[in-house]
Amino acid sequence: MGPVKKLKERGYLERRRYEAVVFLMVFGLFFGYLGSEMGVTNLLNTLMRTAHDLLMNTVLFILGITVLTGALGKLMIEFGVVRLLELVLAPLMRPLFRLPGVASLAGLMTFFSDNPAIIGLSHDRHFNSFFKKRELLSLTNFGTAFGMGLIVLAFMSSLGFFKGAMIGLVGALAGAIVSTRLMQALLKNVSFEETTIAEEKQNVEKIRFDSRGPTFQRFLNAILDGGKSGVDLGLSIIPGVLVISTFIMVVTFSVNDPSVGYQGLAYEGVPVLPRLAGYCSWIFEFLFGFENPELIAFPVTSLGAVGAALSMVKAFVAQGIVGTNEIAVFTAMGMCWSGYLSTHTAMLDTLGYRSLTSRALLAHTVGGLIAGITAHLIFVGLNFFT
Repeated sequence: MGPVKKLKERGYLERRRYEAVVFLMVFGLFFGYLGSEMGVTNLLNTLMRTAHDLLMNTVLFILGITVLTGALGKLMIEFGVVRLLELVLAPLMRPLFRLPGVASLAGLMTFFSDNPAIIGLSHDRHFNSFFKKRELLSLTNFGTAFGMGLIVLAFMSSLGFFKGAMIGLVGALAGAIVSTRLMQALLKNVSFEETTIAEEKQNVEKIRFDSRGPTFQRFLNAILDGGKSGVDLGLSIIPGVLVISTFIMVVTFSVNDPSVGYQGLAYEGVPVLPRLAGYCSWIFEFLFGFENPELIAFPVTSLGAVGAALSMVKAFVAQGIVGTNEIAVFTAMGMCWSGYLSTHTAMLDTLGYRSLTSRALLAHTVGGLIAGITAHLIFVGLNFFT
C-alpha cells in the first residue's frame, strides 16, 4: 500500500471515529432528555406499546387498503382503463406541465401504486424516447407528486373526510405543476444532448399492456396479482410506520394524564416538536390553517414516508384536532411529497444525473408547500361561497 493510499485510509478511519463520537453524543442527548422527562422505564414501555399499537391498529388497516387498491389498480391496467385515462389526460400535459402526453402514464402508475413505479418507467427506453432530456428529468418531480395517491385518498375517505380528500387531490395537482415547471426552470442552464423518439428507434423496449386469455381468467389474475402487490406495498411501509412514526410521536404528544404523570402508555411523550413549531405557529396557521402545532408532524413525516404519516391521522382524529381543512392539507402534501427524498435520488441516479438531485429536491419541496397552501385556500374559498 502506497503512502498516499495509507493517508487516505487513515483519514477515512479518523472520520469514522469522529462520526461515531458525534452519533453517540446526539443519541445520548436525545434519549437522555426524553428519559429524564419520562423516566427510562416509561420511555421504553411507551416506545414498545406505541409501535405495537401502530402495527395492530394502523398498519393492518393500511394493509387492507393497499390490497384493495392494488387489486383495483391492476384491474384498471388489465382492462385498458389506464390507457383510456392516458388518452384523456394527454392533451393537458403540455399546457400544464410542459411534458409530452405519454407522461400522464407516469402519474397514473404512481397514483395507483407508489413512487417506485416511476423508477421502473425510467428504465424503459421506448417510454424515455418520447422526452427531451430536461423533460425526462423533470418527470421525476411530476410522477412522485402522485405517489400512493389512491391509498391516501381511500384512507382519508375511510375516516369520513371525502370532501377534504378531494380538495387535497386538487392541491397535489397544483403542487405537481409547480414542482415540475420549477425543475425545468432549474435545468435551463444545464447542457444536454437532446434526443427524441425520432432519433431513437433501434433496440427499444415497449411498455406492454396487452394480455391474452379468457376475460374471467384475466379478471381473477388481475385481482390476485394486484392484491399481492398491495400486500408487498403494505408490508414495505411497516418499518417506516413503526420506526419513524414512533419516534415522531414520542416528540409530538404529551403525557396522557397530567395528574398521574407518565405511565409508559402508548402515544405518550415529550412535546418537543410542537414547542419548536410553536415559535412560528403563526406561519403554519397562515399558510395551512393549522391551529395546533402538533399537526406539523404529518408533513414532516411525509418527507420520508407518507405511509408513516398516515399512521398519525387516527391519533389526531381521536384528539379532535383535525377537520376537513387539515385533512385537505394532509392529503395534498402527503401525495405530493410521499417520501420523495429517496425516490428522487434513486431515479436520478438511474438516469445518470445524481448531481442534479439537489435541484429536484428543492423544486419538489416548494411544490409540496404549494400543494398544502392551495388545499387550504380552496377550503377557505369553498367555505366563503357556501
